[in-house]
Amino acid sequence: MPVGPWRKASASNGQGGCFEFAPSVGGGVLLRDSKDKGQGPILQFDRNEFEAFLKGCNDGEFDDLLG
Repeated sequence: MPVGPWRKASASNGQGGCFEFAPSVGGGVLLRDSKDKGQGPILQFDRNEFEAFLKGCNDGEFDDLLG
């Protein structure tokens, strides 16, 4: 599974309502819901997928999802 520690954004609300990320083998990234540690699903993205997602976030492509 992870090759490094799970971490979440410092802007997290502190009540478990956030995602956690961890590096995976081969330079990819794992994603899980912080409320379901150890029991919920873990999504895995390769480096290219995660870079495309971060670029989209930085470019504001998902800003409309927040209303």
